[in-house]
Formats: sequence, structure tokens, C-alpha cells
Amino acid sequence: MAKRKPSFALQVRIIHRYLGFFLAGIMFIYALSGILMIFRNTNFLKKEVITEQQLAPNLSDRQLKPVFKKGADVIKEEGGILYLKGGTYNKQTGLAIIKKQELPFILNKMEKLHKATTDSPVYFLNIFFGVSLLFFVLSAFWMYTPKMAIFKKGMYYAIGGIILSLILIFV
Repeated sequence: MAKRKPSFALQVRIIHRYLGFFLAGIMFIYALSGILMIFRNTNFLKKEVITEQQLAPNLSDRQLKPVFKKGADVIKEEGGILYLKGGTYNKQTGLAIIKKQELPFILNKMEKLHKATTDSPVYFLNIFFGVSLLFFVLSAFWMYTPKMAIFKKGMYYAIGGIILSLILIFV
């Protein structure tokens, strides 16, 4: 007697199960880095890192922007020293003291993974993860048959999730 091929719904459920186990670690990292990114405009968990850089003397504010990045706004000038949001610059000697708030190494790497673009060597992981989450969304509807009460109740939850997301997008 020939072995019967599993139904499409059963195949989707099996893939959903094992893909879920495989992605558990990735989801853990993305969840933590996503929560961390909520606080990216604060100094939460960041430490101050001070570096010195020798620049040319007498640079203009505009020429300092690439070095100090977001902290290039001059607060005051006193005795040939520019006091900037991100440190100081001595106009006579060209010495720049740059102050940055940075996450600890591992948290910084997690945040970069989460924000990866096509310039990053790990962007394929973000694409794989996004496609896998889309599969999870769709395959969830094959976990139960449409005749079951739990499926109908699940549809209400799915609609509620869509409505909540739309509200949050437009708030």
C-alpha cells in the first residue's frame, strides 16, 4: 500500500513549526534590539566615549560637521576654543575632543543588525527574517480549519490586530 502524501495544510503546519523553532533565537535578538531602539534618542544604557582627533587649525563650523556629526552645533567660543554639543575644538592647534554616547559593544551590534541596509553584509538576514514573518502570518491561517470555532475567534483577533496597527500608524 502506498504511503499517502500529507495534505497541503499539514505541510504548511510542519514548516510553520520547524521554522518557528529555527527563528526563535533570531526573534529573541530582534525583539531585544527593537525594544532597545525605542530608546535610541536617549542615553539609556549608553556610556560616554571621548576621543581626540588632530584636525587642521581654523576650520569653520561647516568643516567640523563631518567630525562632530550631530553634535556640531557651536554653543560658545572662548579663548580660541569652540565648545560644541559633541565636544571641543581648539582653533589654534586643531585638536578636537569628541564626546559620543555609545551603546556597549554587543548592544551596538544588535542595533546595527536590526537597522541593516543593503550596504550591510547581513542585510540578507533581515530579508529572510521579514519573509519568514510573512510566512508565519499566512501559515497561521492553516493551523486550524475554517469550520472550527477557534479559527473564527482567531479571525476576530487578527482583525483586531490590523485595526490596532492602523490606529497606531495614524496617531
